[in-house]
Amino acid sequence: MVQAYILIQTEVGKARDVATAIQELAGVVRVDAVTGPYDVVVLTEARSVDELGKLIVSKVQMVPGITRTLTCSVVHL
Repeated sequence: MVQAYILIQTEVGKARDVATAIQELAGVVRVDAVTGPYDVVVLTEARSVDELGKLIVSKVQMVPGITRTLTCSVVHL
């Protein structure tokens, strides 16, 4: 299993809508609205890096109200 955190910036006033929409996507484990330079943080998991990439590009980034994403892969040290 591959996991990653997606840090999301949204349009002003859209964090709640974005968090609600992303929560419904397959592969999303947890969604939190946060303060600071990002508005929403999402924990995702997939069977492979390719599957994770498809989730991010074709599902998460298509949610209305998102202006930017940053993906941070989880590593086990």
